[in-house]
This record gives sequence, C-alpha cells and structure tokens, in this order.
Amino acid sequence: MAKHWADFQYEIYLNGMTGIVPRLPTDLTRLEDLAEHRLGPGPVGYVAGSAGDGGTARANRAALDRRRIVPRMLRDVHERDLTTEVLGRTLPAPLALAPVGVLSIMHPDAESAAARAAAAQGVPYILSSASSTPLEQVAAAIGDAERWFQLYWGQDRDVTRSFLTRARAAGFSVLVVTLDTPLLAWRPRDLDQAYLPFLHGVGTANYFTDPAFLAGLAKPVHEDPNAAVLHFLGLFGDPGHTWPDLALLREHWEGPIVLKGVLHPDDARLAADAGMDGVVVSNHGGRQVAGSVAAADALPRVVDAVGDRLTVLFDSGVRTGADVFKALALGARAVLLGRPYVYGLGLDGQAGVEHVIRCVLAELDLTLALSGHAGPATVTTADLTETPA
Repeated sequence: MAKHWADFQYEIYLNGMTGIVPRLPTDLTRLEDLAEHRLGPGPVGYVAGSAGDGGTARANRAALDRRRIVPRMLRDVHERDLTTEVLGRTLPAPLALAPVGVLSIMHPDAESAAARAAAAQGVPYILSSASSTPLEQVAAAIGDAERWFQLYWGQDRDVTRSFLTRARAAGFSVLVVTLDTPLLAWRPRDLDQAYLPFLHGVGTANYFTDPAFLAGLAKPVHEDPNAAVLHFLGLFGDPGHTWPDLALLREHWEGPIVLKGVLHPDDARLAADAGMDGVVVSNHGGRQVAGSVAAADALPRVVDAVGDRLTVLFDSGVRTGADVFKALALGARAVLLGRPYVYGLGLDGQAGVEHVIRCVLAELDLTLALSGHAGPATVTTADLTETPA
C-alpha cells in the first residue's frame, strides 16, 4: 500500500497528547520571517533576496495565488498514491529539493544535512555546483539515495568535464544545467550588505577539490586562497555559451540532462532539438531578471510546446503543498522546492529540512484528496480557475 503522506498530521496531533508540538511552524510561509529574526542579515538576505526591486519574486507568488483550485466531490480517494515517474526514475512523490548553493551560511552541516533529509524521505536531492561541501562527501553522506547534480556551466571546459566525471563516479544520476546565471544579477539585498560568500571561499568546495581547477593555480589553495577565489570568479559563468555547445555536455554525460531556467517555449523546443531530456521552468526564484515573466505563467506555454517530447519540471515561488498541486495542474511533472527547505535547514538542521518536506507532501496529499484526486496523474488545468490579477 502506498504511503499516505497526510498521516503526518495525525503524528503531530498524537505527539501533542504528550505536550510535544512541532519545533517549526507547519505553515511554511512563516519560515522566512522566523529566519529573518534568528539568523544573520547577510545569510538570510542571500537566500531571501531577489533581483532588482523583488518584483519577479512577487510575480511568482501572484501567479500561483491567482490560480485557485476547484475541488470535486464524491470521488474515491480512500487509497492514494503520490508515486511519480520522472526521467525514468520512480519517485515517492512529485518533489525534489532544488539546488541551492553555499548552504554552510545557513547551518554548519550544510548540504550533507539537506541531502540526508531528502534521502530519509525518499525525494531526490539536487546538489549545487556551488555547494559548501564536496560532491563526494555529500554522496557518502546519503549512500545509495537518489541524487542529481546541478552544473553551473563555466568557461573552463576541463573543469566542466572533470565535474561531470566526478559526479558520475559519485553516483549522481541526472544532470541539471542551470542556464539563467551566466552572470550574477543585480541583487540589492546582497549589495547593501556587500555580502558575496564566494569571496570568502564559501560555495567553492567542488572547485577547490577539483584536479582540473587546481591545475590552473600557481599555488595550492591554502597557500594563496585569494588567488584561488579570483580564479574561481574568472571561470564560474560564461555568457558566451550557445545552443550548439550543449553537445559537449551530452558527450560527457550518459544519463538524463535537464536544462534549468527555461521560460520561453522556443527555448524549450531548442532544448528538445538538442537532445535534452527535460527542462525546469524557472526564473531562479526571481533572483536573476527583475521584471521577468512569472514562472507559473510561463509553465503552460512550455508544456504546450514540448510536453510530449520532454519532462517538464517547475520551480520558483513554491511554498506549500497547494502550490505543488497548482504546478502539477499547469502541466509540470514534478516540482523542485527551494527556499522553504533552506530556511528549515537554517532553523533546525536536518530535522528542519525533513519537517519542510513532510509538511509540503502532507498538504499535497490532502489537497489532492480533498479536490477529488487519488494521485497526481489525474490533475489537469480543469482543476484550476484563474482569478483576475
């Protein structure tokens, strides 16, 4: 029998019989405010901040809020199953943890704690290239659990090839290539604090342990850390990449490749033409282009363009299980969850991340059932109505 994620609520109520209440809110939209009060302004600003005036992040939320669920009654939802096939993998629910770098600014256990939490709940963990922890160490922390590797596609082809070789050797099964960050955007919250973790060698662990990267240094990292940071900054992004360059990645990666940051249906078609396996409809949570189209508004057009050719995933603006339902109704196969789990990590380590995953999936399970669905596969745009902006 499939797991009923909704049973988490009864676990909470039963614990309450002995005076135990959740350590973190079950309304995950409250986590950002909690983090603002408990954690340092630099780290919180780095996670919560957005490009420009924050309008894209607000648009992401508005696009999801504007769509309202229309529940259906008297359907048999007694036995539910959230199991989802994604990129040839069977997942217990249509959810993965999005790649978020530099997690040591939020908690000393960093990526390893987040990955262990994902593994404990059976959802994939997507490790950022810009992690605070070397990819091999994260892989060791979670054994044979499902893990994907996110690539920031930089200027040094040797480093790129080395990253892919290392990730494959460490058991990462899917490559997620972020396209929307060839340059860092104008981010006032970080600029006002003059806060960029990379300048302090945070978020550079995969680079500082990479043989191809180290070969480009005159001295070992510990002897001249500033030179290593400058070398990293010089190769991190590459605004010169074009669609034909994807052939290099396909040549050096045997598993599925997903392109993250696709918002235009023509770009989705180009991804399919290039032999990619999927796209993530995403505007980087509003962190890259101020004034960008909301991700949820872009999603249906991308699904219409390539839904029969590619696996379409979604992120940006997701905070709750109801948001996940809406993304599925708009055509996403699964959803990547970002900021909420990072706040959970900052507030309560691995347990905080597990709390966030379980809350999201409990609410998704209940939202499906109470809307007349026994699983994600039957959810369509007919389950939503759109209110005027």
